[in-house]
Parts: sequence; C-alpha cells; structure tokens
Amino acid sequence: MSDAQILDRGYRRYDGERSGVRGAVRSVAWHTTRSILGLGRKGRHKVFPIIVAVIAFVPATVFLAVTVLFGELGDEVRPEYWEFFGFSVMAALLFTAFVAPEAIVRDRRDGMFSLYLSTPLTKPTYLLAKAVATVGTLWLIIGLPVVMAFIGYTVQSQGPDGFPAWLGVAARLLASGLLISAIYTAVSLAASSITDRRAFASVAVIMLMFGLSIAVNLIVEEGQMSDWLSLLDPLGTPLEIPARMFGGESVEYAGVATWAVALANAAWLLVPSAIVAFRYRNLEAV
Repeated sequence: MSDAQILDRGYRRYDGERSGVRGAVRSVAWHTTRSILGLGRKGRHKVFPIIVAVIAFVPATVFLAVTVLFGELGDEVRPEYWEFFGFSVMAALLFTAFVAPEAIVRDRRDGMFSLYLSTPLTKPTYLLAKAVATVGTLWLIIGLPVVMAFIGYTVQSQGPDGFPAWLGVAARLLASGLLISAIYTAVSLAASSITDRRAFASVAVIMLMFGLSIAVNLIVEEGQMSDWLSLLDPLGTPLEIPARMFGGESVEYAGVATWAVALANAAWLLVPSAIVAFRYRNLEAV
C-alpha cells in the first residue's frame, strides 16, 4: 500500500460547441447507419448488407450493359423507369427482415436505449433518428439502382428530352424511392418493436410482409376476388406509387383507382408508425 497515490485531477466544464437535439439526432442516425451496414464492426456483420446490395444492383447493371452494348436495339427489353423499383423488391425484403431490425432491437437488448435518453434525446427524437437512418439506408437499396439506371440512360442519350423533363423524371424517381423506403421502414420497425430478439423480429417482418403478400395474392388470383384486396399487400402496394406517378399501373392493380392506392399507402405508413410510437411511449427506460 506504500505505492498508493492520491491524485487530484479536478473537473472542468465542457467549453466546446453544444449541438443540442439536432446534433444528437444527427449523431444517432449516423451511428445507426454505420451499425446497419456493419461499418466499424466485425467482418461477419458486413456480409449480409453486401449481399443485399449486390442483389439490388444486378438488374439495373444488366439493363445498362444491354443499352451500352446494343444501343437503341436494347429498347425492346428496356423497362419503364417505374418498373425498376420492382427489381429491387427481394433485396428490400431481405433488408427489412434481416438488417433493419438492428436499428432498434439491439438498443433495447443491450440497454443503450436508456443511455440515449440520458442525452438531449427524447423518445420521439430517438425514433426520428432511427427512422432517418433506416429510410436513408433502405433508399440505397431501393432508390439508388433506379437513379443509376436513369443517369446511365441519360449518358447514353436515351434519357428524357429537355432539362425540364429530365428534372421531372428525377424528382419522381427520388420521391418514389423515399416513399417506398419510408413505408417499408415503418412496417419493419413496427414488427421489430414487439421483441428484443433480432431473430424473432426478422420472423415477424417476414410473416407480415412476405407472408401477407402471398396470402393476399392467392386470395385475389385463385379466389377470383376483387383487385382492390391487393391493397392489403404491404410488399406490393408501395411499389404501385412510382407506377401511378409515371402514369402507368401494374397488372395486379389495374382495376384499382389511384386515390385508393394513395390512401392504402398512407395507411401502410401511418398505422405501423403509430404502433411503434405506442410501443415506445409505454417502454420504460431502465
């Protein structure tokens, strides 16, 4: 004990810039994005996001390659811009089921949720940060491949004629991607909010999105029911947003009015969001 020392280091106030709630939201959103993508974590956490990204970008890359190699002859197989979103649906499903739950489940399991609430963050601003991170990351899977194809066609002189038309298409593509990402995020976070285990959250997301999608399509097609029942499909209904924005419609929703598509998508966004808000309002920070 003769070597013991008492050191008086004292305390100093933090004199740096305080970013407040905005800075806290921005910091949590960035940290969550890194966590979802596996950045700064062990290699095994990066594998699945990479696989999802590859699946998402392959179709757009293939169609662009056909255009580069065959020029205008490739127009015969070239999809409409809004159809590109459908090619990313499997990657989006994998992301929402196996990657997105990481945004909130891990915090509750590891006790980080209580630590976040000791900062300027409140429950609403915490959820806002998580939603921003998940929507932004999911947009990379859903929206970025479409934007890449759009820019590629423009470079090949096969884009819209005139700058105003180009801006109009670009705006609709960006808006469509963000809306689809927001709806899928809301559904994924709602399913993830009911459990502290990521595996259970993944199962819940798959059952809600993929399982309900299959059930609805079977009822409509095999049961010869009204096409309006397709609006109960949480996987396919958001993909109708870009179709209607570009003046088209998919076969599954051919008999459904555009106002009904808009109303159904609003419901798929707001109802899951309300479930998440309700769950966290009653969640105690311990």
